[in-house]
Amino acid sequence: MTIRSAFQYVSPRKIFWPLQIFLATTFLGFAQEKPNIVWIVCEDISPYLGSYGEAGIRTPNLDDFAREAERYTRVYTTSGVCAPSRSAIITGMNQISIGTPHMRTHNDPRLMPEGVPSHSAVLPENVRAFPEYLRINGYYTSNNAKEDYQFEEPVTVWDESSVAASYRNRAAGQPFFSVFNLAISHESQVIRPPDSLYYDPEAMTLPLYYENTRQMRHDKAALFTRIEQMDRDFGELIAQLKTDGVYQDSYIIFYSDHGGNLPWMKREILERGLHIPFMVRHPQARGAGSVNNDLISAVDFAPSMLSIAGIQPPQYLQGKAFLGPHANEEKNAYIFAARDRTANHYDRVRSVSDGTFRYVYNFMPEVPKYQDLAYRKQMASMREIIDMRDAGEITNPFLLDWFQAPKPQEELYYTAKDPDEVHNLAGNPAFAEKQAELKNALFNWLDTIGDVAEIPEAEMIRKWWNGKDSPPVTAAPVIETAAGGVRLFSDTPGASIGYRIFEGTIRDTTVVREINTWDFFYLMPGNDATTVEVPVPWEVYSGGTVPLKPGQTIQVNARRIGYLPSKNTLEMNE
Repeated sequence: MTIRSAFQYVSPRKIFWPLQIFLATTFLGFAQEKPNIVWIVCEDISPYLGSYGEAGIRTPNLDDFAREAERYTRVYTTSGVCAPSRSAIITGMNQISIGTPHMRTHNDPRLMPEGVPSHSAVLPENVRAFPEYLRINGYYTSNNAKEDYQFEEPVTVWDESSVAASYRNRAAGQPFFSVFNLAISHESQVIRPPDSLYYDPEAMTLPLYYENTRQMRHDKAALFTRIEQMDRDFGELIAQLKTDGVYQDSYIIFYSDHGGNLPWMKREILERGLHIPFMVRHPQARGAGSVNNDLISAVDFAPSMLSIAGIQPPQYLQGKAFLGPHANEEKNAYIFAARDRTANHYDRVRSVSDGTFRYVYNFMPEVPKYQDLAYRKQMASMREIIDMRDAGEITNPFLLDWFQAPKPQEELYYTAKDPDEVHNLAGNPAFAEKQAELKNALFNWLDTIGDVAEIPEAEMIRKWWNGKDSPPVTAAPVIETAAGGVRLFSDTPGASIGYRIFEGTIRDTTVVREINTWDFFYLMPGNDATTVEVPVPWEVYSGGTVPLKPGQTIQVNARRIGYLPSKNTLEMNE
């Protein structure tokens, strides 16, 4: 029995019996200790680390970690920018197949295209954020603190998601999945460069697609400075894990949410925007110092975490587990990526890589590769590039290619020999067979998973919202009394149901936590708060009877992802 069938809706008066069967088989393993999992996620970096051979950069904490970890050399995200990439990571589904390809869905209305409202994507009814499956199987899940999934998640996904969220708040002996985000390497922190650089701009070597200017070298030195500062934050978090006694026996996974973050890096679905560092420290440092060259996509993260926890990944997931007892023996032959709208600028680009070559198909060749984004133009080197372009001073043909329109419909790069991907081999007879192979693989993949960007975004939203101006509302949860407690239902297929139980009437729905974060909160000037108020966690309803005693009140929250939530309460009388 798979989780997919477990979540199929039965009726508002019938129990989710397939899920009961699934849980019965899964919980048999609870007598054995389930491994803890820690994610340490940095922002916007390609593998610019000493352990990945980046000469001259100082990342001592990550280099030490690499000596205890398994270092993966060919891991790629599905997008070159935050929100589409993170939506794929949290669901195990490529963003173009679930309605989350555009950057971003939640935004200031002034930054959205005309006729496209800020919205939470409506995911297919069987798709869930994978931490919900971990919670069903007894895990404590925490996220500190960035989400950016392109949708508002149900209350069932995280026990806590805040700048105070931590495994420290779990029940004694409870296995945990905890995410910590390190923000200081984000693009914004190069836009606002450090007061002093740790690296000499004159010593910076630039990719082939830049003019070799002092400003460009300065911004790369600023990026390296931020990465060194990120390494320091990483070291502080590792020290905390050791102090708390959870370091040795946990899976600790470090990665970047995509590549980047300088001009013509971030947002691209090339090596520079997709290739990321990814390291796994296994419990007791098993396999310390090993190197893994398998081709891995970020959609593989979700099934791999479920596998680590001893959970058979749902059949609908598009990724393959590469860790744990349910690891897939079949390796990826290709990995895929997509780029669509950014802010209010549309493009539609798809790419495929076999680890040696990359093929790119441009569905909109009439627009240049460059997108004129106000946010990116805050970076000094980006403004310099624009000024040089407007003055006709760019002499580098590879940089000029960024602004050319029309752009080629097809691109092919020999990435193993041309890592900057500046020599387009599409149409070269010597590589015709490889071009045809990768093009065929890409379009077969698109046919298999579907591509929501084939239709206009505004039309997609209208279909989600049934032609109305606001999203649907999840059907109010039904609370049905049963022997010894209650059963819970919702008429909305795909709705997740959470509940909280109170003694007497509903009160004290929040708690105060001590802030402990390396996310954007600590980078904000003048932000001197030390505590934060967070909701009391909701339990995940997975079928059966919830015990409820006379005098207790149950509060229920139901939500399908992309719909508005609904609540219901019941006070159990004598």
